[in-house]
Amino acid sequence: MKKYDFLIVGAGLAGATAAHELTKKGNKCLVIDRRAHTAGNIYTENVDGINVHRYGAHIFHTSDKKIWDYVNSFVDFNRYTNCPVAKAPDGKLYNLPFNMNTFYQMWGVKTPDEAQARIDEQRQQAISRMQADGVTEPRNLEEQALTLIGHDIYEKLIKYYTEKQWGRKCTELPAFIIRRLPVRLTFDNNYFNDSYQGIPIGGYTRLIEKMLSGVEVRLNTDYFENRQELDGLANKIIYTGEIDRFYDYQFGTLQYRTVSFDTEIIDSSNYQGNAVVNYTDATTPFTRIIEHKHFEAFGNEVYANPKTIISREYSKEWKPGDEPYYPVNDDKNSNLYAKYKALADSEKKVIFCGRLAEYKYYDMHQVIAATLEKIAALV
Repeated sequence: MKKYDFLIVGAGLAGATAAHELTKKGNKCLVIDRRAHTAGNIYTENVDGINVHRYGAHIFHTSDKKIWDYVNSFVDFNRYTNCPVAKAPDGKLYNLPFNMNTFYQMWGVKTPDEAQARIDEQRQQAISRMQADGVTEPRNLEEQALTLIGHDIYEKLIKYYTEKQWGRKCTELPAFIIRRLPVRLTFDNNYFNDSYQGIPIGGYTRLIEKMLSGVEVRLNTDYFENRQELDGLANKIIYTGEIDRFYDYQFGTLQYRTVSFDTEIIDSSNYQGNAVVNYTDATTPFTRIIEHKHFEAFGNEVYANPKTIISREYSKEWKPGDEPYYPVNDDKNSNLYAKYKALADSEKKVIFCGRLAEYKYYDMHQVIAATLEKIAALV
């Protein structure tokens, strides 16, 4: 008899969801994580009364009422609505996503018809240039963006931000990355179209702690340093780490983008007036600044704390030892992942869950939904 029914590798959102569901159904679980804390990349830490998103901004949003009710069964969520602002190469501020506020700031247009006419004019110019070169379909991200939104929006709000984010010229990035752009002909700055949106009151770490209530958790425990011993403790394994590492990189290393942060405590109650400000110029080395208090403080609450905390966010190429963030889902990496997935599909004891194990860009609600589906098939 094994000591545990399930060993769960990773105490992030996928691991916590799996542990909660399996424990609820009477299984004995052990959750391990190599970090000194639970919650993975959604970890929040209270500093001077402000919950800091240590691994970047995370905004929970979904149109799936079952998932929304699920997370709210652990903790209450606030009313935060994501309305980012962009500081453009011309030094001006523009609202995101692209909406009537943006178009007024960009061109001075005041009606949806005026905005649509300006967009259509610039789109047609881009399409005509491509056709003159004998090109019928966009070959890269730049051509795709120009045919969707036109020159002005692309140059001021997309081009340089995207190049900083991916570390490649837009002409070198595949068109599929930007097949659709959110364009609204209304004065609506809400970034997401989902029915439900918010931040856990008290931070995401509190959410994960509630999910892991009653579950044995071992932190500072690296699965790969103790693999044989840990494998012997449980009947089955839920693995949420990098799939290529699980198989000792036998086919090669999958690529990721990673993010680093420069976090600073500032003697000001309000640094930038918004949670997220993107820097869409080429010269600023970081992609955006996050001001953490705005995720949970609204109105006069912002000024109750005389200090604020900001994080400058830098996107860079992943290398071993870095935290992997975004999979690079181009043809090369997708083909490599397919080889690892074939091995994973043949496993009898191991179930692969989450963004890293499935080499897939997931929003938080998608992580939960996919994990719930996998666990339901097990028990």
